Amino acid sequence: MSIFALIFLGIPVLSLFWWAWAHWRFSKKQVHAGWHVALALGMAVILGGYVWVYLSRTGAISIPVDSQIYALVLLWGLLFLPLVALPSLVGSSLWTSLVNLKRFMVRPGLPSPSPVENAQQEAGMTRRQILGSLAIACPLLATYGTSLFTLRQIQEFHIRRITVPLAGLPAGLEGMTIAHLTDTHVGKFTHGPLLQKLADATTGLKADLILFTGDLIDNSIVDLPPALEMLRKIHGPGFFMIEGNHDLIDDGYAFRREVQAAGLPLLLDESASIQIRGVPVQILGIKWDRQEERMNLRIDHVAKMRRAGAFPILLAHHPHAFDRAAELGIPLTLAGHTHGGQLMVTDHIGAGPVLFRYWSGLYRKAASALVVSNGAGNWFPLRTHSPAEIIHLTLTREVA
Repeated sequence: MSIFALIFLGIPVLSLFWWAWAHWRFSKKQVHAGWHVALALGMAVILGGYVWVYLSRTGAISIPVDSQIYALVLLWGLLFLPLVALPSLVGSSLWTSLVNLKRFMVRPGLPSPSPVENAQQEAGMTRRQILGSLAIACPLLATYGTSLFTLRQIQEFHIRRITVPLAGLPAGLEGMTIAHLTDTHVGKFTHGPLLQKLADATTGLKADLILFTGDLIDNSIVDLPPALEMLRKIHGPGFFMIEGNHDLIDDGYAFRREVQAAGLPLLLDESASIQIRGVPVQILGIKWDRQEERMNLRIDHVAKMRRAGAFPILLAHHPHAFDRAAELGIPLTLAGHTHGGQLMVTDHIGAGPVLFRYWSGLYRKAASALVVSNGAGNWFPLRTHSPAEIIHLTLTREVA
C-alpha cells in the first residue's frame, strides 16, 4: 500500500479516534450537552465532506466538490489533525497519566469541592470548564475559523517585480521583460472569474515574453477546458509553456494531447526560438520528472539543442533543475512547484527551506540566475508568508 493510500485511509480513522477522545474529555468535564452536539456536528461535516471528496475523485458522483468543503477537508486532514489535534490528545493523555501516577504514589485524599465551586456547578459550567473545553475543541475551531479566512485569500494574487542582472545578456535585450505565470492549479480553488483576472493581469504587463512553468490544472482533466481558455487569452507569439506534476495526475496523455490540439506551444524536452528586438531568444522546456537524476538528463538533452548566438532560457517545473542548468552555463532558469513554501513563518523559516534548496524569488550561481515563483493558484487553501503571484521580470546587463 502506498504512503498516499495510508494517509488517505488514516485521516478518517484518526479523526474518529480524536472525536471519541474529545467526547470523553467533555464528559469528564461534565459540560453542557450543547458542547457534545456542536462537536458532533463539526466533525460530521468534515467527515461527510471527506466522503464527498473521495466519491468525487473516484468518479462515483459527478457533483463538483464545493471549494469551502474542500478547504475544510484539507485544513483538517493535512494541518490541524496532525499538527494540533493529535499532539493535544497525546500531550493531554501523558499529563493525565503523570498526574494519576503522582496521586497513586502520594495517595492523598481527594479534596472536596468548595462551596463556591458547588454553587458554580449548579449554576452552570465553571470558567475553568469553559476554558478547558475550548482547549479541547481548539483544533476543530481553528479549522472552521481558518476556512473562512481562506475563502478570501484564495481569490487574491499580486504582481511581484524582480530585476535580474545577467552578465551574458546581449545588448539588444537590455530591459527585456518576462511575465512568469505558473502553478495556476485550475480546479477546486482557481476557477470562475479568477481565471479572467489572471489572464487580464498577465496580458496587462505587456511583457516581451509570457512563460508558463507548469501545473496548469490541479488534478482533474475535466478542469482543462477553462484552463485552456484562460491561456488562449494570453497566448501570443511570445508565449511558451511546460507541464507540471499536477497536470499529469489524472491523464497525462490527454493533457498533452488537448494542450497541443489547442495550438499552445507545450515544450516537452524541446526548444523553440523567437526574435525579441531583433535578437534570437531560445526557450528550452523539459518534461516533468520527480527524480533529479532523470531531470538532469532531460536538461542535458535540451541543452544540446542550443543555437549559437541565441539567448537561452530554461523552463523547468522543479527548481532543483537550476544546479544542472548552471553547470551547463544556461544563464536564466524559471521554475515553480514550491508555492513559495506555502506555509512559511518568515521569508526564510518554514516549509520552503525544509523541502527545497530554492523555494521563492531570485537565486544566483556563478553567471546563472534562477527565479522561482510562488505560483498564481492554490492546491491547498492556506498560505502564510508566500502570497500567490505573477512575476514580472526585467533583464539587465550585469556590470562587471
